[in-house]
Amino acid sequence: MAVPHVPHHTCRVGYSVVGDLSSCRLTQVLEDITMTLDADTVAKIVGPLLSLLLGAVVKHYAEARAKLVSFIGHVSSFTLQDDQHTVVHTHSVVVRNAGRKAAQNVRLSHRVLPVNVTVYPPVQYTIERNPEGAGEILIPVLVPKEQVTISYLYFPPLTWNQVNAATKSDEGFAKILNVIPVPQPNKAVLVAVWALVFVGASYLFYWLARLVAYVL
Repeated sequence: MAVPHVPHHTCRVGYSVVGDLSSCRLTQVLEDITMTLDADTVAKIVGPLLSLLLGAVVKHYAEARAKLVSFIGHVSSFTLQDDQHTVVHTHSVVVRNAGRKAAQNVRLSHRVLPVNVTVYPPVQYTIERNPEGAGEILIPVLVPKEQVTISYLYFPPLTWNQVNAATKSDEGFAKILNVIPVPQPNKAVLVAVWALVFVGASYLFYWLARLVAYVL
């Protein structure tokens, strides 16, 4: 088969004839890159990028909003050393904004709202009661990472599980936690854990990218 004549200002790339030298060089570079980027190389590049993207998405949806959590701080009963041996009950509820956005109009509703209530640390709040004995404590705002403890003092036959009803804000209901105090890990441990998570996710996406490239 006769080879077509190629003018001096053109070049051949593969089975194609390119019009000028600059286009020729560009086409040759692109062809070399395409041949070099095999499935393994693509997987090594795409894997870490997908891990970073997934981490950013998870962080955005997990933290870029208010996130109220609530749990029982303590439950206690005391017998006073008086002539009547009066029994006094107390308990506390902790409310924390664990998100990265302020929680607006935090409301603690009560089936029975005792007369003796304290909020610590001191923040602005109001108490609304109804004639039946129920009521709400309204805290206008809890900034990110802010935490308050509401303590109650009351007398039998009222018990702690008859007092509180729900905790909510304009963003939704608080998540109720059953907590056991545990030591908090230091920042070095958290960094190491997230580094291992990133490496593991990158490895997973690497093999997924190789599988997709193999199938396609």
